[in-house]
Amino acid sequence: MEQEIGVKDMRAFFAIVEEGNISHAAQRLDVAQPALSRQMKRLEEKLNVKLFERGSRRIRLTEAGRVLYERVENILGMVDGTVREITEIGTGAKGSIRIGTITTSGAMILPELISEFHKIYPNVTFEIWEAEGARIIELLDSRLIEIAITRTQVDNLSYELLVLPNEPLVMVMNKKNPCGKSKDKVKFSELKGQQIIIPLRWKSIFEANCRKIGFEPKIICVSDSVVQDLMMVKMNIGIAMIPISSRKLLTDGDLIYKRLVEPEMTTHTVISWLKNQTLSTACKNFVDMFKNKFIG
Repeated sequence: MEQEIGVKDMRAFFAIVEEGNISHAAQRLDVAQPALSRQMKRLEEKLNVKLFERGSRRIRLTEAGRVLYERVENILGMVDGTVREITEIGTGAKGSIRIGTITTSGAMILPELISEFHKIYPNVTFEIWEAEGARIIELLDSRLIEIAITRTQVDNLSYELLVLPNEPLVMVMNKKNPCGKSKDKVKFSELKGQQIIIPLRWKSIFEANCRKIGFEPKIICVSDSVVQDLMMVKMNIGIAMIPISSRKLLTDGDLIYKRLVEPEMTTHTVISWLKNQTLSTACKNFVDMFKNKFIG
């Protein structure tokens, strides 16, 4: 005899036990009482056991019925929990968002954005990978992450892009070794002879601008770690180039920030994801929040 029972039978059996009698269970399930009685009789026939002790006004379970009730309670809890979890994932209320970022952009953007997002979607978790720009794009291509935050040029044929407005690059210096006559600006020409710390991505154009003016810059360190660059400036090793937003990474009275001019240099942050990849709903919600906050 077929002994498999379905979720419908489990729910009916569970309702009868919970309500204590068939009539109340029938009302709860919105079915006719005779139909529910027949369903339980068929269930007993399937299992070839008696589940209820007859003759009592209130439902009493046999030993087999008590075992089934314990199992059904667990099974229905798992079924309902799974359905709820899948529904939450489908609506973006649950899930995990995998993001790859470079230090300069991620540290400025993500903490505030994640804080706001967490208030709306407290059950969504985050995985954050930090590396230099080329490596972040590799992670995106391999689908280890869903969103990349970089300052590198990204091919818009392969990726969906959100590009933040340009922000100026500044030179940060120790107040013991100030450079430039202006309080808040420094000219390229005034950097001649200074020991420069610079990220690799801006090294070539920085050198080209210096040569146009007529001197070779004294670059003592090429480093993509902005925090490390700021610490070297704090130790008065040299003057570092950073995006203006990165000054929030280290608030220190020993440091002076001056906008680089004549010529001015700027940068921008790019948010990208693969065009042929379907983002999770949670990730879509995160991108929408990003658009509203930084673009819209």
